Amino acid sequence: MGKISNKSGINRVIWIVLDSVGIGEAPDSKDFGDVGVDTLGHTWKANNGLKIPNLLKLGLGNIDGANLKRLEDKDIIGAYGKLQEKSAGKDTTIGHWEMAGIYSPNPFPTFPNGFSDEINNEIIKRAKLPGILCNEPASGTEVINRLGDEHVKTGKPIIYTSADSVYQIAAHEDVISVKRLYEICEIAREVLQGDVAVARVIARPFVGTSGNYIRTSNRHDFSLVPTKDNILNRLRDDLGLDVLAVGKIEDIFAKEGISRAVHTKDNMDGVDKTLDYMREDNQGLIYTNLVEFDSAWGHRRDAKAYGKGLEDFDSRLPEIFSAMRDDDMLVITADHGCDPTYSGTDHTREYVPVLMYGKALKENVNLHTGTSYADIAQTIADIFNTRPTMIGNSRLGEILK
Repeated sequence: MGKISNKSGINRVIWIVLDSVGIGEAPDSKDFGDVGVDTLGHTWKANNGLKIPNLLKLGLGNIDGANLKRLEDKDIIGAYGKLQEKSAGKDTTIGHWEMAGIYSPNPFPTFPNGFSDEINNEIIKRAKLPGILCNEPASGTEVINRLGDEHVKTGKPIIYTSADSVYQIAAHEDVISVKRLYEICEIAREVLQGDVAVARVIARPFVGTSGNYIRTSNRHDFSLVPTKDNILNRLRDDLGLDVLAVGKIEDIFAKEGISRAVHTKDNMDGVDKTLDYMREDNQGLIYTNLVEFDSAWGHRRDAKAYGKGLEDFDSRLPEIFSAMRDDDMLVITADHGCDPTYSGTDHTREYVPVLMYGKALKENVNLHTGTSYADIAQTIADIFNTRPTMIGNSRLGEILK
């Protein structure tokens, strides 16, 4: 593929979202019940420090207010800062949509008491189900062990939610096939619109036997369709560039603005798939979500495993650096917090870090605090000289050599 012409000298952005890796309490955290949260700082403290030399070299510990190890300016190779969420939420969908340039002034609906009979009965009718089990907020691993046997016996899917705006459907793959489960989720997605439009309907297949049920990697998210006014559509539709999605990015954006996508089993598989795309002759955007920080460790409040996950990701950064072309820019950020030392199991309203690195960029640039996650979208729009998105400020002038 021939190179596009732009003044930045950047032809490809590798954008990696460390799902839930927040960096401290935002000014409005108290409005979300999240006083004193700090995913990165508290994970660092719980592990008596972390071996993350590459993230620190990019500037992670030098971000204003970070409770991490700070390096001398001469040792910083990236541009670094933090971003405050403008939208009204602290969930995966709103976070990703905002960083892509979409402002969500109203939160998605949540169902702390479960879903109404009207909703469930309509889904049961349309999907021709024998009924449902649970219908309450629950832990995904706990609920399949508690109700898995009854599900296997009756064929009724397990319906549950969380503090997030989600309608989750769990089923054993030998009882309800993955294909059939996806069909049920698509029907639920059609029903859950308007005032009850949850951000995501999630298929949660599992396998195993009584007392030993485990979820599989065949999870699939059925998200609301975002507006086309976002950086993904700008790149793909307006400029004809590649937008390559890794992990659950395709699900979060309901395939909107995506050229090609690959799903992943875990964080390390996500890094592998990102590197596969990086080795191709493409241009535009490689957009990756590494979900285990959130799903496996944050919600389960496992600070030790969360720290190990950060160290494992850091250990892969030299491979990413080596695979970068001279016209690449790497962006590392997050979509919300999920402080593993905090009470409950919900996401936490936090600033998120933003790290930028590449041959075309200056070293040791403190970006301080941006007022929207969409600063990333606007910077990318500026790089490729396309129409700006509805919110956000470009930081290109501060980071470009």
